[in-house]
Amino acid sequence: MTDQVHFLRRPTTIRKLWVLLWVVLALTVAAQVFIPVEGYFGVDGWFAFAAAFGFLSCAAMVFAAKALGALLKRKDDYYDR
Repeated sequence: MTDQVHFLRRPTTIRKLWVLLWVVLALTVAAQVFIPVEGYFGVDGWFAFAAAFGFLSCAAMVFAAKALGALLKRKDDYYDR
């Protein structure tokens, strides 16, 4: 067996993937300057609305999952009884 680390676990690869993610996100938001978005409800036509809505929705799901996990959490000795 070799001692090589999988390429997705290398710190340099992780850093490159983060940079690539931020570049792609910035390009999609910047594309709205050249490609106008016609909103259906008024606010969804604002600049970078989709990016902000996606981020806030994701953050809300994380917090809801944390709250649900705390609500449904069992004690460590649940099955020992």
